Amino acid sequence: MSASLKKYRTALSILVVLAVAVGAFAYLRLRPIDVVVARREQSVPIAVFGLGTVEARTISNLGFEVAGTLVVLHGDAGDTVSKGDVLAELQSREQMARVASAKAAAAQARANATQAGATVDRANVALRQKLAISERREELARRGAVSSEISEEARAAFEIAQADLALAESAVDVARENVQQAEALVQVEEARLAKYTLNAPYSGVIVARQRDLGSMLNPGETLYTIADPASIWALAYVDEAKSGQIQVGQTATVTLRSNPSRHISARVARIDIESDRVNEERRVYVKCDVCPGDFHLGEQAEVRITVATLEDALLVPMAAVREYAGNRGKVWIVADGRIGEAALTFGQKTLDGRLEVVDGLPGGATVVVEAAGALAVGRSVRIAGTASP
Repeated sequence: MSASLKKYRTALSILVVLAVAVGAFAYLRLRPIDVVVARREQSVPIAVFGLGTVEARTISNLGFEVAGTLVVLHGDAGDTVSKGDVLAELQSREQMARVASAKAAAAQARANATQAGATVDRANVALRQKLAISERREELARRGAVSSEISEEARAAFEIAQADLALAESAVDVARENVQQAEALVQVEEARLAKYTLNAPYSGVIVARQRDLGSMLNPGETLYTIADPASIWALAYVDEAKSGQIQVGQTATVTLRSNPSRHISARVARIDIESDRVNEERRVYVKCDVCPGDFHLGEQAEVRITVATLEDALLVPMAAVREYAGNRGKVWIVADGRIGEAALTFGQKTLDGRLEVVDGLPGGATVVVEAAGALAVGRSVRIAGTASP
């Protein structure tokens, strides 16, 4: 075999290999690949997430207004109490003695008032008698039967009786004032005695008890902490950037850390005016529609607040968006069976990271969310399905 024939065969082999390689590349590069595209969805909730804790709107630290030794103690943490129930009592013998003394003083004042009234009655009788005598002496004096001096003495006796009556009546007024003062003092001492008993201000659950029998308590020292179960709600901290659409009355779902499989329906009850300046979060309180019977204050709670509902929307996962900034980004699209590219404008965002397409999608085109191979503009594709929500 000549050298020229060998060179010819070698060149031919190289050309065949190149042709096969180019053909394989063209087949692999240009053959239709399977893609999954986004689909339109109906009634899609748009929610805002907040992490917080279980709290009580009505919670009170209870203690005595006076100092004393704890001698009666009812209830412990977890117990249910009704409004007015006696929770605890302090040793009160000294104050009870003050009440008894005040009541005795009030009884004496009432007796003095009765005596002063009797004195008025007596002065009235004497006045009427002096008046009758004075009138008779004046009549006799006009007839000349007695001297005018005797008539004047009778008149003076009548006027003295009038003064005695006025004095007796003023003594009655003083006695009545003394009675009121004594009875007011009784009320003061009884009010002080009532401070030695601690009553539940409302129906609730004892959250904590701080002291035991025999303890010496100072005024204002907390003995019990109670909460109203009807006031239990969840406090959620929501990023300010996501809180603009939250309004009172919107529906929400609360999930407690102790029971992640249970979702409690709730509504937004309050939005604090003041935000957290450090964490840049807004405090949002949600109240459950039907609260669970047991609760644990401070337990971690996940809160999802529904701020809007998309009646009909095309949603694209963020993983399918390139160069996303603000509310715009680029996506691969399918138009007439081939790959294209479009810059879209997005609206709402779901909690699972899907974006609502609001503008920029050409008519008849769909957005690619998954592909079985590399994508390039103009490449032929075959739609294998639509993305699941």
